[in-house]
Amino acid sequence: MPDPIRVLIADDQALVRDGFSMILGAQPDLVVVGEAADGAQAIQAATELRPDVVLMDVRMPDVDGIQATEAICRDTAAKVLVLTTFDIDEYVYDALRAGASGFLLKDMRRDELVDAVRVVANGEALLAPSVTRRLIADVVGRSRAATGTRHGPRPDDRLTALTARETETLRQVARGLSNAEIAAELFVTEHTVKTHVSSVLSKLGLRDRVQAVVLAYESGLVQPGEPQG
Repeated sequence: MPDPIRVLIADDQALVRDGFSMILGAQPDLVVVGEAADGAQAIQAATELRPDVVLMDVRMPDVDGIQATEAICRDTAAKVLVLTTFDIDEYVYDALRAGASGFLLKDMRRDELVDAVRVVANGEALLAPSVTRRLIADVVGRSRAATGTRHGPRPDDRLTALTARETETLRQVARGLSNAEIAAELFVTEHTVKTHVSSVLSKLGLRDRVQAVVLAYESGLVQPGEPQG
C-alpha cells in the first residue's frame, strides 16, 4: 500500500482548519501532518514536515498566502492548493505566479476537496474549470503588459525541444483536458499521455500543469477563445 498523502492546512480561522482536518483525516490515503495560522507558520511547517500538499488560504495576517506560497514552492517539493472565498480573487493571480498548483473555493463539497488534494498530489494540477479561462486570460494579459508585448504572444524557444506529439499534448493540457480526455482525443493510452506530460514538464523546466497552461497561452501555442474541452 502506498504511503498516505501528507497534507498541511494553512488558514487563519481555526474552525476552517478543524473542518478541513476532519474531512481529510477521515480518508485512508490522506494524513494531516500539521496546521498553520499564518504564512510564516506555513513556511516553517512546510520546511519541517515536508507535506505533499499545502492547503493555503491567501488572506492571512502578517505573511500572507502569496508570500508563503512563493517560499514553499521555491524551497520544498510541496504542491500548493490556494483557497479563497471568491471565484475571481485578485490574490489568485498572484498565487499562480508564485507557483500555486491549484485553486479551490472554500464552499466546495467535501468530495471536491478530497479529490483536489489527490489530483494535485498526483501531479495533475489544474484550476477549477469554471474559472480557468478567465484566470489564464488575465495572467497572460498581465504578463504581456509587464513585458511590453501587450498585442501579441511571446515565442518561447523551449517549445522547439518538444516532439509533435508532445506539442499536441501540451495544447490539449492548455485546453483544460484531463489525462483520460487527452487519451481519448489523441487515440492513445492514458499511460502514454502521462509519459508525454512528464516529458513536456521536464523539457520545459516547469513545475506542473498550471505552469504549462500559462506558458502555452503566453507563447501563442494556444490562443484565448479557442474551443475548450
